Amino acid sequence: METALTRLVGVAHPIVQTGMGWVAGPRLVSATANAGALGVLASATMTTDELRAAVREVKSRTDRPFGVNLRADAGDARERVRIIVDEGVRVASFALAPSRELIAELKDAGVVVIPSVGARRHAEKVAAWGADAVVVQGGEGGGHTGEVATTVLLPQVADAVGIPVIAAGGFHDGRGLVAALSYGAAGIAMGTRFLLTAESTVPDAVKAMYLAATVRDVTVTTAVDGLPHRMLRTEMVAALERAGRVGALVQAVRRAAGFRRLSGLSWAAMVRDGLAMRHGRDLSWSQVLLAANTPVLLRASMVEGRTDLGVMASGQVAGVIEDLPNCEELVTRIMSEAAHVLRSLPSA
Repeated sequence: METALTRLVGVAHPIVQTGMGWVAGPRLVSATANAGALGVLASATMTTDELRAAVREVKSRTDRPFGVNLRADAGDARERVRIIVDEGVRVASFALAPSRELIAELKDAGVVVIPSVGARRHAEKVAAWGADAVVVQGGEGGGHTGEVATTVLLPQVADAVGIPVIAAGGFHDGRGLVAALSYGAAGIAMGTRFLLTAESTVPDAVKAMYLAATVRDVTVTTAVDGLPHRMLRTEMVAALERAGRVGALVQAVRRAAGFRRLSGLSWAAMVRDGLAMRHGRDLSWSQVLLAANTPVLLRASMVEGRTDLGVMASGQVAGVIEDLPNCEELVTRIMSEAAHVLRSLPSA
């Protein structure tokens, strides 16, 4: 299926695997690429040396296009951009809007720039700055998310910008792909659906919790870092929501200490990172610390399998996903379903 997305990035199918921290590593990204979709490597949880090694590992596993997801506000963002350029990575994606200068630097090097946004005005801004395409995530999506449903946000953005729009939030099958195309999208991006594949390195026990979840088990909470965060409702989430300000601060300091040992950051650097993530919001000190060490809460679940100590970001689609196909099977199935739906539509 050829769309503006497939032509832009050189993949066979208009499907993107999102850059999930601790999840989207070389094995998942290369498997996605080999299946004909766009795999995106998560770099925010890697050092620059780890990122270069991960990029080279993906290149050793596939000769197809893939991308790297970056944090635009990271202090070493330009160093990471240089790695992407040096290693010939096809796509740079961003969870936060990159600056006009960063977009220009990547585009001058021939890298396709695809930021993710959650509002029409943000899409218009990055399009005006030269972004090649944009991922639009509705409120159904996992992780930090907004309040507007994909079915409302997607056509609004598609009508507003003249670049390819990739729909995210609530997609897991071929029916969703056709629906997104009908709204004006050039493809779909999926996180939770790719997390629940054979090549995902998430521990089996954690995958089982996702598979057992119902739609009602996926919640939005501000208790983790003060921002709306969609995740599975677990005892950890419930405990954070029950804790008062003093209790939340004690828990935040304890977990921040663990993250400090893991990352090598000083307390001052962690607080600076947490303050940078506030983006002008009224966060308590416990939330500032949690914003700085949220990655360690995710790592506890996604890497170590300690769901009692971590959090599990999740899209609402976790409540309707029931299997663990490999990436080739998943992509083939989605495209087959989409073709069937298109054939079944009544002719004009």
